[in-house]
Amino acid sequence: MLKNKIYIIFILVFALLMPIGYFTGVIPINTLTLWGRYFCLAIAALGVDLVWGYTGILSMTQALFFCMGAYGMGMYMTLSNLPEGQVMPSFMVWNQVTELPFFWVPFDNFSYALVLSILVPGIFAGVMGYFIFRKRIKGVYFAIITQAIALAMFLLFSRNETMLGGTNGLTDFKFFLGFDLRDNSVKFGLYLLSLTALGLIYWYCHNLVNSKFGKSLVAIRDSESRMRFTKYKVTHYNVAIFMIGAMVAAVGGMLYMPQTGIITPGRMDVQASIEMIIWVALGGRGKLKGAVVGALVLNLMYSVFTTVLPSSWLYILGGLFVITVLYLPKGIVGLVDQMKEKLNSMFVKTA
Repeated sequence: MLKNKIYIIFILVFALLMPIGYFTGVIPINTLTLWGRYFCLAIAALGVDLVWGYTGILSMTQALFFCMGAYGMGMYMTLSNLPEGQVMPSFMVWNQVTELPFFWVPFDNFSYALVLSILVPGIFAGVMGYFIFRKRIKGVYFAIITQAIALAMFLLFSRNETMLGGTNGLTDFKFFLGFDLRDNSVKFGLYLLSLTALGLIYWYCHNLVNSKFGKSLVAIRDSESRMRFTKYKVTHYNVAIFMIGAMVAAVGGMLYMPQTGIITPGRMDVQASIEMIIWVALGGRGKLKGAVVGALVLNLMYSVFTTVLPSSWLYILGGLFVITVLYLPKGIVGLVDQMKEKLNSMFVKTA
């Protein structure tokens, strides 16, 4: 019953109270847009929790998959926002490119862009995961390899020769599917879309981890050797969840793109992936609610502290991670659960 109350409170606050606050003029549209971005980041955090929290795979590439989804949607938005008569983005013209690169062509269609923005990160994760997991690389070595891959992709996307905007990335969007992104009603619609997507993906992840497949993931996390001994195809499970986590992150990136209006290689560096891991650790690893709570709380803190104390955020983030490791191994959600257990035991004793 208490779990249902948590969901009801979440829905009441973000699906009812905040929209009412916007329509009554109490909450500005920029605040809703900010929370819409937080929801997109929370979706990426759910992917981290599936891979790390439930399967025990510490990956440093979640921000990369998030950005791949954002770049896919950004490519569509770039082509759809071209001035009449122009067939290539300005940065390609400046680089003296005479023809639209072949990998840009499918993104001229929204349906293709939607599918490819999810499939490409998933396939990339599947290929990468297959070659790593079949060698039974795990733990810190897996983290180092994925960190190196994230760095390599960051350098690749930063090059002008890649035809993805270089270090400037993709930006200067005014319309999305014919809607003016500067219109407050469109911003409000994107907020609701992000909230709905977060709810649906949370529901999907909840069903996944409570299925037989999800129970097998937890068993792999707790004792991979026993799972192999009982003839489970551990490599297949690892590759599958790695792909699912990548595609979940890509969905968050796709929704993030129209609300920020820009995507650069800086969003896919190693630091960004480490921050996502910290969100999950602080919120509560292995608990989907923890991933969402950690992402929302820490991003809200980021907005506050970068405004009040711009140069102190990294120190605050590092301090929070140290506190979590030393004193909150189960995160915020785990702390709340412990407090509830203590209160229940106190009431039982007094009764």
